[in-house]
Amino acid sequence: MNSLDTLHAAPALATFQALGWADLAPHRGFLVSYARRRLQDPALAEDLVHDVFEAVVTGRASFGGRSALRSWLVGILKHKIVDLVRQRSGHDSLDAGSSDEEFGSDFGHAGLECPQPRPDEVAEQRQRLAQTMKRIAALPPTLKRVVELRLLHDQSSAEVCNTLHISEQNLFVRLHRARKALMC
Repeated sequence: MNSLDTLHAAPALATFQALGWADLAPHRGFLVSYARRRLQDPALAEDLVHDVFEAVVTGRASFGGRSALRSWLVGILKHKIVDLVRQRSGHDSLDAGSSDEEFGSDFGHAGLECPQPRPDEVAEQRQRLAQTMKRIAALPPTLKRVVELRLLHDQSSAEVCNTLHISEQNLFVRLHRARKALMC
């Protein structure tokens, strides 16, 4: 990093806020309840919320103030939940040192489920997707356009802001409102 980069990075770094346990404690109940709904395991929910708080207090996660503190904490918690689910799913590869003998000579009757979704699950997913697309189409134009560009077309935040001539802050507000409207 050259000195010019350092000068430009300094204002961005100054916006990060140091948070302590006292700042986080009011959000604990909400986060634990959120995690319980997702995990169906109260003890595990408590552990993950503690991990979120520990990451924030130790500085592994820095609050930049671009969203509400609770929203930011929920985002970290969501990532921790996804990491946990991935870790527990045990993505075993059949290619890496495995052979058919380990599963028995008749692989189809070895008690292993097919990793592909069943036809009824595919139909259910398609139905949910169709409903979601209808809900997106029913959003107000300003929210609909942001969802289309950012989420459906996977454009970066900067690209969406340039296309719509809005600030990044406004983009996040619109995305939040759109997600909130879609969840109702």
